[in-house]
Amino acid sequence: MAGGGGERPVLIRWEERDGQRVPVRHDGRLAEQLRSIRMEVGVLGNADGSALVEYGGTRVLAAVYGPREAHPRHMALPDRAIIRCRYHMAPFSTEERKIPAPTRREVELSKVIREALEAVVITELFPRTAIDVYMEVLQSDGGTRTAAITAASLALADAGIAMRDLVAGVAVGKVDGVLVLDIDEIEDNYAEADMPVAMAPNLDKVLLLQLNGVLTHEEFVKAMELARKGIHAIYKLQKEALRRKYAEAVQEGGGQ
Repeated sequence: MAGGGGERPVLIRWEERDGQRVPVRHDGRLAEQLRSIRMEVGVLGNADGSALVEYGGTRVLAAVYGPREAHPRHMALPDRAIIRCRYHMAPFSTEERKIPAPTRREVELSKVIREALEAVVITELFPRTAIDVYMEVLQSDGGTRTAAITAASLALADAGIAMRDLVAGVAVGKVDGVLVLDIDEIEDNYAEADMPVAMAPNLDKVLLLQLNGVLTHEEFVKAMELARKGIHAIYKLQKEALRRKYAEAVQEGGGQ
């Protein structure tokens, strides 16, 4: 959405496939296609829970500590845990070095991610405690907030925090008049609209929805359908990542 410098790349080309004209994106993906997604759980030995999530060239590491005694104590709540989130982009995550200090955007994203996670974590099971969630963007290529919330949800599950559902996210964009799933950095730079969405798929609840740019009502409905389709595919990968980790743990433990 920021607009790129220099010559504008060709983002959408039209090709004949099976007798139909279909839009093909600059990286060869079709409009409804996700990037290659990789997830790994339990990647940090010193955290209670952790996960690494990659959406194409975007790479996010999440770590969870807690539930543990809340400090300072006056922040503790008598009936539930508090969740504290820190979304941060590493200085080396972008093409040009980013300042290490948290920016206003990072503070805002930390807040919206926390609000999304509060909707699924059963905080009343852990009164007077704090659960800290750290999300570090190691490499940015678009969709960092949605990759971060997907990673944070996995890290919470890895820490054994009781949740009503996992949370998965993806961004839908409008590029050259075409709605596309899982928008990357180049597309984001020239998009007419960018709409990050996060959901708890099993609960069928939308937990995060932001829209930069303009969509018509019809486009918005189609964009939500596209986001829902992508999120369900990512949700399936989350569950596979958790199963894989614990299947490996059982094997290492001799099936005990």
